[in-house]
Amino acid sequence: MSGRVTAVSSNGEYSFTKPNRDSVRLLAGLGVEGDVHAGVTVRHRSRVAQNPTLPNLRQVHLIHEELFAEVGAEGFKVAPGELGENITTRGIDLLGLPVGTLLRIGDSAVLEVTGLRNPCLQIDNFQDGLLKQVVGRNEAGNVVRKAGIMSIVREGGMVRPGDTIEVELPRGPHRPLDRV
Repeated sequence: MSGRVTAVSSNGEYSFTKPNRDSVRLLAGLGVEGDVHAGVTVRHRSRVAQNPTLPNLRQVHLIHEELFAEVGAEGFKVAPGELGENITTRGIDLLGLPVGTLLRIGDSAVLEVTGLRNPCLQIDNFQDGLLKQVVGRNEAGNVVRKAGIMSIVREGGMVRPGDTIEVELPRGPHRPLDRV
């Protein structure tokens, strides 16, 4: 399974959206160089308030570009970086990947998938009603989160729009993604 990077984004300050860049550098064990969420321990404000010593399992946020078309059909206009992701992808079912999947991006970068992004109220502050489009319930009543996945950087490297993403599934029984 493979796909492509369609955009890369980062921001050195806390804000909901992240400006698109020509490239980002992933730093092993840290995240996106210069991004406010890079670090060994948690960086998201809500997580820091709970326990600032926990490991940062949310170093790099990825969203599938196909989500933008899905919410667009409901009248919402969303572009890469606007939901706070670092890497926007095309051609990979990110939400269907198991925990521990490796994403080999470009020449040398490797991400390990840790879980699902837990959408928050900031999404409605960005566009009223959008939160209901990216988190809901399926027919069985289970919560479905569509706002992308989180990962940690196993191997650093430059990532640019157009880079290929190769998916390497983990061995053994696969554990479905849950919020991190």
